Amino acid sequence: MKQHGFLKIIKERDCAVLGYGVSNRPLVEWLIAHGAKSVTVRDQRSPEDMEKSGDAPRLQALGAHLVCGEGYLKDLTEGIIFRSPGIRPHLPEIQAAVAAGAVLSSEMELFLALTEAKVIAISGSDGKTTTTTVTSLILEEACKRRGTGKVYRGGNIGTPLLPFAEDMTPEDFAVVELSSFQLMTMGEGAGVTRGALTNITPNHLNWHTDMAEYITAKTHLLGGEIPPEAAVLNARDENTRRIGETLTTPVTWFTGARDLPRGYLPDTVNPARGDTAVYEREGSIMIAVPTENGVTETPVLDVSRIRVPGRHNVENFMTAIALTRGYAEPADVGAVADSFLGVPHRLELVREIPRAGGAIRFYNSSIDSSPTRTLAALSAMTEMNSREGRRAPTVICGGQDKHVPFDPLAEGLCRHASRVIITGEARDQILTALGDCPDFDPAKLPVTVIPDYREAMRTACETARDGDTVLLSPACTSFDAFKNFAERGEVFRATVNAL
Repeated sequence: MKQHGFLKIIKERDCAVLGYGVSNRPLVEWLIAHGAKSVTVRDQRSPEDMEKSGDAPRLQALGAHLVCGEGYLKDLTEGIIFRSPGIRPHLPEIQAAVAAGAVLSSEMELFLALTEAKVIAISGSDGKTTTTTVTSLILEEACKRRGTGKVYRGGNIGTPLLPFAEDMTPEDFAVVELSSFQLMTMGEGAGVTRGALTNITPNHLNWHTDMAEYITAKTHLLGGEIPPEAAVLNARDENTRRIGETLTTPVTWFTGARDLPRGYLPDTVNPARGDTAVYEREGSIMIAVPTENGVTETPVLDVSRIRVPGRHNVENFMTAIALTRGYAEPADVGAVADSFLGVPHRLELVREIPRAGGAIRFYNSSIDSSPTRTLAALSAMTEMNSREGRRAPTVICGGQDKHVPFDPLAEGLCRHASRVIITGEARDQILTALGDCPDFDPAKLPVTVIPDYREAMRTACETARDGDTVLLSPACTSFDAFKNFAERGEVFRATVNAL
């Protein structure tokens, strides 16, 4: 493990941990085990809730102090502050502490400062989890083939990685998904070996002050005084294109357009910088390298081998291929494509019920917490159903609003759905967007509004006819009715399996 300055200053300064959630639980234990001068956990839950959950007794046994309730940030005088990703760094109490000389950090920033593993980081508005998973699986195949190295997966998904930092070696890989919340306070460059931005579309605008702040947070993954050795960016996304123009790091540009011509290079490619491209030609994913004599193309994977549906998943594989270039071989990529069936709650086929007039299928895509995610799911569903001659799906959408426009969602529903059931807090906004859509025809697209989420699920499932497809793709967050998207997806699964 790197002998970083953090190991020295935690012994000299009092530490505050803001929020006692998933990532900060091992952080508290790590700080105490490594001789922190003192550790105070500050959590906005009430003393009663902290006691009832068992967190207060646990912290007491560890030797940590606890400040909780409405005034949990009062007298924030500790010298190092570790922020939970969900807590905005611009809260007045935090800003006052930083102005007085406090160091603002997080569990992930501490991990990145300490690990000796090669860090492969993925961020973006859509596709982060699938890309992170596929990337880690490809690297696992490569490590297994070589007989050396270990792969750790975490960050915004999975297990917090800080407890494993001391076990990691330069032969290992840490594949991390990073959210804009985590990237907010990271220095530019973030300390990663390679980084990818899948795309940047309006998202989390109920948390970020505006789109500019959201984009700025994403840019922290790349660039800076110590930039990554390589970046992977979406050539068709306006925001990632602009970011790519500012980088000194070589960029691999991917594009999901089909059947591009031989020797194709996006206009974003800068050969002098060492840029390359990943795209599809004649059914194969290719890596293209500019040379003095033109372009050298290398086939990596036949698209037909990718078992997870949707064009967006082809792009996810392209991103993973670019991130693992030089570390893995085409055979490693192929082994993952042949076996990977997707991540739960992402276009997950829950059940197929045989019927004389055609099977009824139920898909759980609860992770679709923004309109762009739902549009990708609808596109994939349309592609699957058209191949098999099936009707367009019944779509369950709605939830808590992220303050992002629903106009694109309305257009997508009019093109790709046969019926819509709207539910949750944002139901009126979605209904208004549908009514304002020039393509909306209530005779062709029946719309039902059911405020209660569970009742909406039951209605969609129980009224499905032979040959129907029922798709849960909310386009909103889950927090109006569930603790997270996973619980929403599990409730849908239970509803389907109870039929």
